[in-house]
This record gives sequence, C-alpha cells and structure tokens, in this order.
Amino acid sequence: MKFINYLQSISGIGIFPMISLFMFFTFFALVTIYVFKADKKYIEHAKNVPFEN
Repeated sequence: MKFINYLQSISGIGIFPMISLFMFFTFFALVTIYVFKADKKYIEHAKNVPFEN
C-alpha cells in the first residue's frame, strides 16, 4: 500500500496544509512588518556587531 493511500484514509487531513500555509504567511508578514518598523540605529548596530572587538 502506498503512502498516499494512508493519508487519504485519515479523515480531516486536508486541514493540515491550510494550517501550514496560514502559519507560514503569518510568520512572513510579521517578519516583513518588523523589518520595516525596526529602528534604523538598531539595524546599524546589529550590522556592525561582528566587527567589534
């Protein structure tokens, strides 16, 4: 029996791809909002941290 047959036998399995898509979209949107709202001084400081002694 193929793996796809196991998935088709589970009731309500179609909701999991929708939940995953929603979680990905939410995370992507939150990160995008954070990037545009972040303080520019903090971004400059974080960018230069690896070069500080």
